[in-house]
Amino acid sequence: MTGWRSRALATIVTTLSLTSAAHADLKLCNRMSYVVETAIGVDSSGATATRGWLRIDPAQCRVVVQGALNADRIMLNARVLPLYGASPLPQNGTDRLCVADDNFVIAAARQCRGNQTPAAFTEIKPTDTEDGNKIAYLAEDSGYDDEQAKLAAIQRLLLIAGYDASPIDGVDGPKTQAALSAFLKSRGLKPEIVDAPDFFDVMIKAVQQPTGSGLTWCNDTKYKIMAAVGEDDGRTITSRGWYGVAPGQCLRPDLGAQPKRVFSFAEAVDGNGRPVSIKGRALNWGGGTALCTRDSRFEIGEQGDCAGRGLAATGFAAVDLSDGKPLRFTAP
Repeated sequence: MTGWRSRALATIVTTLSLTSAAHADLKLCNRMSYVVETAIGVDSSGATATRGWLRIDPAQCRVVVQGALNADRIMLNARVLPLYGASPLPQNGTDRLCVADDNFVIAAARQCRGNQTPAAFTEIKPTDTEDGNKIAYLAEDSGYDDEQAKLAAIQRLLLIAGYDASPIDGVDGPKTQAALSAFLKSRGLKPEIVDAPDFFDVMIKAVQQPTGSGLTWCNDTKYKIMAAVGEDDGRTITSRGWYGVAPGQCLRPDLGAQPKRVFSFAEAVDGNGRPVSIKGRALNWGGGTALCTRDSRFEIGEQGDCAGRGLAATGFAAVDLSDGKPLRFTAP
C-alpha cells in the first residue's frame, strides 16, 4: 500500500459580494450530510492569516469572523471528522495556506513552519443578509436544505454504526425511522435527543461506542489510524475503506446483515497522512488475505488481479466476531 493521501472536503457553494458594513459578522452554514471542521484564510494588505478548526454541525450556522470584514479576500478549507474516513471530494481551491492538526492561528500563512502543513483553500464570496451580516454555505451537489441536511447526516452516521438507513438522500421514511429507533434503543438514548442542541455530539459518541456485535476498531495508539474492512457474503468479497480512527477512540464500520467472514486492515499515519514506521517497520495491522485497495476512498467488489487494474493488493486479517470484543490497535 502506498499510504494515505488525506483529502479535504467538498463542494463549497457560495454567492456574493463583500460590502463595507461597519460591523458585519461572517457566518458559515453547513448544509452537508457531514459534521465538518473549517479553517478560514484572510488576505489583508498583502498579509495572509489562517485560523481553525471551527466545527459546524449539519443544519447549523456559526460566526467565523466577527466585526468589520476589512479583507481583500476570504478563503475557506473544510474537513470532515475522522469517523467518516475519506472526505467525499477534494478541496478545489488554488491557494495553498498553512494549517495545523489541532486548533491554530497562523499569522504568516503562506510559509509553513514546524508542524504546519499547506492545504488547499477556496475563495468565498458571502452574501449580505438583512441584519447587515454576511453568510456563506457549505453544500453538496444534492442541494439539501437545512432539514434535509440534518436527516442525511443522521442516515450517514446510522450506516457507519451498522444500521441500514440507505440511501443517504435526506428523505424521511419508515426505513430511516426504524434504523434510528433501533440505534437509539441500543445505546440507551431517548427519542427526544434528536431535537437537542448537542444531538450530533451525543450521536457521534454513541456511534463510536463499542457494542456486543459486529466489528469495532479501537485505536490505543497516539497516531491516527486509517482502516479498511473486507466482507464475504458467501458469493463475493467486497473491500471498503478508508475509515479514520482518532487516537483513543473507537469506530464501527458499516457491514452487511450477516457476513460469512470479515477481514480487517489498518495502518497508522502521521500528520501528513504518511504511514508511520517504528524501528524500520510499518505500524500496521493486517494478515495474509490479499484484498484490493487504493489510496483514496474505495469500495471494490472484484478481488482478482489488483495490480493489473491499478490497485494495491493489501494483506487483510480475518476477524473473529463471535466474542463481541473490539479489535484493538496498539503500538509496540
